[in-house]
Amino acid sequence: MSASLTTRRALAAVLAAGALIGAAAMPAAADGHGRDNGRDNGRNHLRDHDHGRDNGRDNGRDHGRGRDNGRDNGRDHRAPSSIAIGEVQSEDGGRGDRSGRALNREWVEVKNTGRHAVNLRGYTLTDEQGNRYRFPDFRLDGRSSVKVHTGQGRDTHHDLYQDRRRQVWDDSDTATLRDGRGNVVDTESWGRRGHHHRNNG
Repeated sequence: MSASLTTRRALAAVLAAGALIGAAAMPAAADGHGRDNGRDNGRNHLRDHDHGRDNGRDNGRDHGRGRDNGRDNGRDHRAPSSIAIGEVQSEDGGRGDRSGRALNREWVEVKNTGRHAVNLRGYTLTDEQGNRYRFPDFRLDGRSSVKVHTGQGRDTHHDLYQDRRRQVWDDSDTATLRDGRGNVVDTESWGRRGHHHRNNG
């Protein structure tokens, strides 16, 4: 056998052995790479899971803030009543004077301090003795007032009449204004205890 042939066979054997070793090493490397990818995917999954929990907490906090805003908005919508008692003119001319002029010189002013009109239908005005006047279907414009007279007359935008034949308001008395549901809107007292005003809006 020639030396060159022997050398070629030895070189072929070395190359074949190297190929076998390389083929055996590749699955191991691939397996290791798969394990690394698995660990990375696991860490990514944990990070994503933690991020989801954080988002859930943030959403919960945002939801809580939404409830607080709802309560704040609820408080903002509860505006005070713009309807109130203004001036009062009581018992002009004495109890013995039942003339129309005398009765109509006795009045209680009801005013609307707001910008928007309010329908006073169902509102009532009472004194300490329980005498009650119930408002008709009457629209009180914003920034305006109406006088409720004791005597008889024709209702207008500025004057309403109880159509009574005797005086109602005493020198010492309290006028109470209630809305259509019976809630006290305002009170006005005068007389021996001095002048006292209370708005419940």
